[in-house]
Amino acid sequence: MEHLNRRRLLASGLGAAGAGLLGAPAPASAIGANDRIVVGIMGTGGRGTALSRAFQQQPNVDVAYTCDVDLTRAEKAAAVVAPLRGGVAPKAVQDYRKVLEDKAVDVLVVATCNHWHAPGAILGCAAGKHVYVEKPCSHNAQEGEWLVQAARKHDRRVQMGNQRRSWPKIQEAMQRLHEGVIGRVYYAQSWYANSRGSIGQGKSVAAPANLDYDLWQGPAPRRSFKDNYLHYNWHWFWHWGNGELGNNGIHYLDMCRWGLKVDFPTQLVSSGGRYRFQDDQETPDTHMATYNFEGGKFIQWEGMSCNQAPKPDLPDAVFHGENGSLAIRGGGYTIHDPKGKEIEKVTGPIGEAGHIANFLASIRSGDKLNSEIEQGHRSTLLCHLGNISYRTGRVLKTDPSNGHILGDRDAAGHWRREYEKGYEPKV
Repeated sequence: MEHLNRRRLLASGLGAAGAGLLGAPAPASAIGANDRIVVGIMGTGGRGTALSRAFQQQPNVDVAYTCDVDLTRAEKAAAVVAPLRGGVAPKAVQDYRKVLEDKAVDVLVVATCNHWHAPGAILGCAAGKHVYVEKPCSHNAQEGEWLVQAARKHDRRVQMGNQRRSWPKIQEAMQRLHEGVIGRVYYAQSWYANSRGSIGQGKSVAAPANLDYDLWQGPAPRRSFKDNYLHYNWHWFWHWGNGELGNNGIHYLDMCRWGLKVDFPTQLVSSGGRYRFQDDQETPDTHMATYNFEGGKFIQWEGMSCNQAPKPDLPDAVFHGENGSLAIRGGGYTIHDPKGKEIEKVTGPIGEAGHIANFLASIRSGDKLNSEIEQGHRSTLLCHLGNISYRTGRVLKTDPSNGHILGDRDAAGHWRREYEKGYEPKV
């Protein structure tokens, strides 16, 4: 791949954290249809390890790096991929900069904690990599806008990991909605339920020896380590996570927005609380967010992290129209008449292979991305706005052209975060 060996890297977009990456990225069309695409995985928890395997299983793809601030997890992911690479494990590294500095790497997969999603993806774009970034694509609204700008500036393919955008029968359901199968669609409902336990009261302790805690914190201002942060409970602290709305609600709000063909709301309100357990969790375990859009359209999401509802009675999303409703469950959907009678049922496969294949086809042949980062940002922004409304306790009015908060300086103060010196994202 001589053209890749000639690729030069652009200086990091994340201040001192990426010093030493110099040069300019190759154009997005540089990778030919028959070229092997080389991938580096940043973050190898459950999602990162699954993505490591899924990318390696794609034709003509090589996962060359597994990277995690907890080196033992990077090594475990490398061991998972090794049998798919003829018994040769990828390089397991602790520092993401080793991946960015390798000129042979074409794709950066960002599967870290949320506070690293956009900063890592921006770095990847600046280093000339195409980027597959897990949902939500940002920790805060400003980062989402920056990431879209970075993708445009560096002409990179950036796809968010909301796989339902590539599930064939979900695509079919959306097409049928848009073609009028239930008439004019005006209301979308969505739900997420789980039975999560308490995270307890954390104790300040030394970080594990195998963890580079400073690098894990990265862009986030420094806090001392507690024994109930890792590897999952960071989701429930505003400093690093976005609660259940950003963790799982993003999938369902994205489908609702897609089905209604809306972008930014005009008004929203969000409320709830931490009711099930009294512990360190800051984000709500019971949460409802509602959004109004131009054209007489409305979205509702309800999250129940600690109260598992009966699954047969709880679809992922329901679209209501003048002539009936369409409900999505898993990879399929059902259509109901105006009185609720089921008149059609369609089943379909789930998984992420198709979403990854679409991303790779866009790199090789310019195919349209199913969840190009601008669409990913718009759906993620609904999560951020819902969390801002919850945290301020107020109804928010927003600009329907870009989602910015209107007439509320306090709420608008949550649009972005403060960054650790030297880690500020720069586009």
